[in-house]
Formats: sequence, structure tokens, C-alpha cells
Amino acid sequence: MEFSEFKSKIVKIDNLELPGEAFHLKMAPIERILELKKQAKAINDAKKAAVMCLFYPDEQSQTKLILILRKTYKGVHSAQVGFPGGKAEPEDASPMETALRETEEEVGVPHQNIEVLKELTEIYIPPSNFFVQPYLGIAKETPTFIPQEEEVEALIEVPLDEFLDKRVKVSKVLTTSYAKEINVPAFQLQGHIVWGATAMMLNEVREILQKLC
Repeated sequence: MEFSEFKSKIVKIDNLELPGEAFHLKMAPIERILELKKQAKAINDAKKAAVMCLFYPDEQSQTKLILILRKTYKGVHSAQVGFPGGKAEPEDASPMETALRETEEEVGVPHQNIEVLKELTEIYIPPSNFFVQPYLGIAKETPTFIPQEEEVEALIEVPLDEFLDKRVKVSKVLTTSYAKEINVPAFQLQGHIVWGATAMMLNEVREILQKLC
């Protein structure tokens, strides 16, 4: 889809009610995540993070979504596909500022070049004990991506038409922090399997875009 057409439609997102957790859970490995979220809120010891679901025009003015493949490291999100984003820092004035700062750090898109259109539904990630606030934004021009060497293994540029194709929803047998060899709902995008929290957030975005596009 031409980015100019996409932009004219996506700006109407502010008038839409968020699909919410129901669409997160459609891509959740297990439904126990809601129980874990309630426990985390009650204890109030979870960390905070924010991510950016960023759409942009490529050099042919076609609409794409940027995802990142994280580096392999000793952690629960090692070598996984995710959004640009990360942990809130004390100097961040808001979760949105966290998402913008982290996006600039991880993929090199200046915060002033991003127009944030919508705060999406917060999600809890039990393995790392994070509440993550996602945002949907668009780049004001074609970005020159600069991946952060310490954090990003590869950039994954997903065409909008591919993202909205119903065939990208798949089921994979994976071993997660919850269980071994279970069927997990996922997206297959640009040859990568996207599951877990990122897939849950993407599912809400897809539902919104299907209403607008």
C-alpha cells in the first residue's frame, strides 16, 4: 500500500476503541497470563518498559513495519523478534518518551521524525516481570536505519500487505518459559517466527488496521 494512502487512513485511529486484551490472548501461549498479570499488579514490583510499532514509507513509498531481531544473550528474550523499545529510565518523563528514546537508540530513527498516533493496550510479560506500554507511530519520512550494534542482530522490514495477509498467522511447536513443546500461535513475517508478547501486540495492531485499511 502506498504510504500516502496508509497515512490518510491511519490518522483515523484516534477515533477507534482499542481491541484490547482479548486480541492479545488470541496470540498468547497460555491463558494463565491474565492471572500472572493480576498477581504482578497486586505485588506492584514489576518493571516498566515501552515499545514503538513504527510504520514508515520505504524508498518506493510503500508502507512497511520495522521489527528487530535481538542479539543472543543470557536472558529470556534472547534471539527473539520484537519492536524497537526497552526499559524505562529515570530521566524519561513518560512511557511515550521511553518508546521514542529507545527507538532512536536501537534503530536510529530520530524521535522528532516520529508521529505517535495511538497508545495501545499495555501488556504484562511474566518471564521478565515487565509491564510494556506499546505505541503506534508513523515516520514522517523514509528512515535511514542504524541498528544498535550491542542490541540488534538484524532489522526486519515487513511490508504492510504481508502483515495483513491472513496466511501469516501460523502455529508452531516451541519450548517456552511456561512449558516444553507446546503449540504456540505466531506470525511468520519475512521468514521469522514472531510469537509471545510481540505477537500479542501485533494482533491488536492488525485488528485496528483491518478496520481502517
